[in-house]
Amino acid sequence: MENQEERQTEGVGRPGSNPEAVTSRIRDRFGDASVRSGNAVGCESVIAERDTLLPFMNFLRDDPELSFDYLVDVTAVDRLRLDEAIRFAVVYQLYSHKHNRRFSVSVPVPEAEPRIESVVSVWPGANWLEREVYDMYGIDFEGHPDLRRILMPDDFGSHPLRKDYPLHGKGERDNFVF
Repeated sequence: MENQEERQTEGVGRPGSNPEAVTSRIRDRFGDASVRSGNAVGCESVIAERDTLLPFMNFLRDDPELSFDYLVDVTAVDRLRLDEAIRFAVVYQLYSHKHNRRFSVSVPVPEAEPRIESVVSVWPGANWLEREVYDMYGIDFEGHPDLRRILMPDDFGSHPLRKDYPLHGKGERDNFVF
């Protein structure tokens, strides 16, 4: 019981005690223009810039008041029919064991240049997660140690989770042996 009480009061006066404290700490470090805040399903979130991704993620992991030491997930969103200026977003779900706090980082990725830096150097667990996003959405992760398809055959010519992918496939089901 004491551990639960300690854990609940641990964030008092720290970024976890104020719902927007993490975003405020990030703005102190990277400036107001570098992030746009939001709230995704009760989880504090920011929209970060693609060109500062690695320093940004290193800060989230290494800052003692944030300590986002665990990369929960990497996924992507195809906003093709949402009238967004930038089609894709790579979304990182982070967790801090020290502060018992979740955080979401979304990074816009334009369709004309579907590439982003790999965060495998920050969180080695991103390896397979980035490969899945590459395979399903066609977003390249620059600096990834082994970027290749993970779910679809190597010669598969498309990316099935893109919104412009035909609902009935492109005839590739005939190429799979069941």
